[in-house]
Amino acid sequence: MRVRKCVVTLLGVVVLAAGACDAGGGKKDSGDSLMFWTAEDSPDRVTATQAIVERFERQTNIKVNLVAVGEDQLQSKVTSASAAGSLPDVLGAIPLGAVHALAQDGITDSDAASEVITTLGRETFSKRGLSLVEADGKPVAIPSDSWTQFLVYRKDLFARAGLAAPSTFDAIQTAAARLTSGGMVGIVAGTKPGDSFTQQTFEYLALANNCQLTDRGGNITLTSKQCVDTFRFYVDLIRNGSVKGEQDADTARATYLAGKAAMVIWSSFILDELAGLREDALPTCSQCRRDRTFLSKNSGIVTAIKGPVGTEPSQFGELTSFAITRDANKGAAAKFVEYMMNDGYLEWLALAAEGKFPVRTGTQNEPGKFTNAWNQLNTGADRSEPLSKIYPPDVLNILATSTDTMNRWGFSQGQGRLAAAQLVELPVPKALAAALDGTLEPATAADQAQADVEKITRPLRGGR
Repeated sequence: MRVRKCVVTLLGVVVLAAGACDAGGGKKDSGDSLMFWTAEDSPDRVTATQAIVERFERQTNIKVNLVAVGEDQLQSKVTSASAAGSLPDVLGAIPLGAVHALAQDGITDSDAASEVITTLGRETFSKRGLSLVEADGKPVAIPSDSWTQFLVYRKDLFARAGLAAPSTFDAIQTAAARLTSGGMVGIVAGTKPGDSFTQQTFEYLALANNCQLTDRGGNITLTSKQCVDTFRFYVDLIRNGSVKGEQDADTARATYLAGKAAMVIWSSFILDELAGLREDALPTCSQCRRDRTFLSKNSGIVTAIKGPVGTEPSQFGELTSFAITRDANKGAAAKFVEYMMNDGYLEWLALAAEGKFPVRTGTQNEPGKFTNAWNQLNTGADRSEPLSKIYPPDVLNILATSTDTMNRWGFSQGQGRLAAAQLVELPVPKALAAALDGTLEPATAADQAQADVEKITRPLRGGR
């Protein structure tokens, strides 16, 4: 009879358990075993991850203790475990900011990450995905999957109005103004101050216009012409083509699902909701009452956008990774990550296919293996359907490769710690909200955001 291993979810105030489950990350047995912490902490994903782990155990005879940690608790729990000398061997589903912060604290093992990537084949990964996890020219983790921000638009309304796809600032602004009438607004997007959704939406548009948080020397650049122009574009767009009052992720999505907006900027997690697969976020447009899939059939998707001075089309996204820690059982940890990125990879992506785009596209012998198979994965919560049944091949191909056009503030300039730190205080959404309500002019809002980020920078650089 197989002994059932314990799975401990660390949420809220948590004591790192020891004893029978050895869930506190305590020192490993002398044999082949390892501790795996994952930020995929919802019960159904924990159960599915445990099934992947058990298949790995049967194949390798390496024992794995799985611990699910809430993402908001992850960094503090890892830091505490490091101080106690009880780090897990492998971390999974680690967001980009946390990966770089842990690397700078000396918790992750760059050499181990590099060896795994070499074993799997660097050419099998998205180049952008690899570049985003690099620090000083070395990978600090193994990039596993991503979700991206994109613009969803009503193809039927655009076709009727003779409008081009909204892939540029001009096209977005023209469509928003033209389609705002008769109870319909042109676009909905984040406007709430101090809200991560507003930050993500602004950064998406900023990256498209080559507005960067810093230059390569680490100097804050939010008062650059590119950034001031992005503040101005955002303010004009919302004032002339959107709803009144504050918008957050829930209200923006609800407005689009109700058929009251021609465009919405949201994350890839909206894909199953457009198809009516989530009971808590069903489409409620008039046509949706007869056909709950109406919006998925009549919505177009633009991933990368280009602003007037953008150097290339770009988009915001989140990249998650596996990381091997400095105290890991290196051999067992490497085998486990290689398994998760190969034999177990599609099952890992299937935890949430609409929010886990493959960063490893295939194998050396089958270059498109994982991107092609991702298209067939199911999406949905209360009901599920294969992605390929909901969206056409051209859309799925763009989504599956969207990591290649994904970018983030600060990471390519070596300022990952600052990029993560400013996401705690969110000075940019606060300044943007002040510009939207007329308290500040767009240029003054950029000045305020610049000053507030510079305050965040000082303690990171040993200043006051």
